[in-house]
Amino acid sequence: MRLLRSGFSMPALKAAGVAMALMLSASASQAQSAPFAGFDGVWSGTGTVSLSDGSNERIRCRATYRVGGGGQGLNQTLRCASDSYKFDLSANVVSQGGTVSGTWSEASRNLNGNLQGRAGGGHIDVFVEAAGFAANLVLTTRGNKQSVSISSKGEIRGVNINMVRS
Repeated sequence: MRLLRSGFSMPALKAAGVAMALMLSASASQAQSAPFAGFDGVWSGTGTVSLSDGSNERIRCRATYRVGGGGQGLNQTLRCASDSYKFDLSANVVSQGGTVSGTWSEASRNLNGNLQGRAGGGHIDVFVEAAGFAANLVLTTRGNKQSVSISSKGEIRGVNINMVRS
């Protein structure tokens, strides 16, 4: 048995490497099997909304997430308001193998449509569309902090929000 300078044998190092690979793949599999883990709860924060007329406003937001289906399903409500603007989004999504699909609605403008994209590891990246409207939405969660970014070519050109779990 050949010893390395640190006193470990090559077979022992190989075994440790295999064990590490198994632990990492188990963690990745668990993260993939529950892509919405860490989202559950009530979040609040502030951000900005950029409108098609070129104006920017500060907004206050509150989001509620309910995770179900063993971490495969997510119900979201996101309500934001400024002094002169508000929106009220809801979404119901499911994930299968990291691919996300579902429906969404915006109550104050009576919009509803479909969404599709990817989710995993605290990150959701989806394309949402409805008749006459399309946008990209990116959500990133790390611990008790979350960022939300929405970009579109409609009335709302961009939204950037930073929230914390209440």
